[in-house]
Amino acid sequence: MTINVRARNIRKVYGEGDVAYHALRGVDLDVAAGEFMMLAGPSGSGKTTLLSILGCVLSATSGSLELFGEDISKLPARKLPQIRLSRIGFIFQGHNLIASLPARDNVALVMRLQGASSSVALKRADAMLERVGLGDKRHSSPNQLSGGQRQRVAIARALAASPPLILADEPTAALDAQSGLLVTELLKDLSRESGHTVVVVTHDSRIFHLADRMVHIEDGQIQRSGVEAA
Repeated sequence: MTINVRARNIRKVYGEGDVAYHALRGVDLDVAAGEFMMLAGPSGSGKTTLLSILGCVLSATSGSLELFGEDISKLPARKLPQIRLSRIGFIFQGHNLIASLPARDNVALVMRLQGASSSVALKRADAMLERVGLGDKRHSSPNQLSGGQRQRVAIARALAASPPLILADEPTAALDAQSGLLVTELLKDLSRESGHTVVVVTHDSRIFHLADRMVHIEDGQIQRSGVEAA
């Protein structure tokens, strides 16, 4: 089994001395190639901090992180933006779409940052919007779309450049039960088609059954891991 994400003894401490806050307390985590994993835990458990470290947005205080066999924890900070751009797709609770851009330009944005021509990026963006059922909305701005539609645009954007790792932070938190389920099913189906490795941070028990594996974190430590959501 190929391991695409390997975290060892990850610790994250904010502050020093008596006021130090230990957000992560020695986390070990492996995520296999093509796995659709969910990371669950109560508010303040450390799940979003861990996701941010896996996504090279935050650096761990100590510990090691390997992505696709490369020790990311030894890279200088100036190298991390390129890792994020080339290897990681992000999906956020608040969509993070650019309000002034239509859906197709939001989806094309990452590809343009990677150096693709406008025509190539827009053609791929249109194809991805078709895949998420929004081909007729490609010229719509985010404020003309429903919450579920905006999240589907965010999924299309994350997958458009086909990064090997997809990280989603509470992607269903702002959606009703039906929309949240449909969005997660879509993410799983599309990522499975292309072999993406996916980590979803969530406390939404309505979607737990879609995970290949549930990992539960509390007080900055992994408590249990397995295929069952219970």
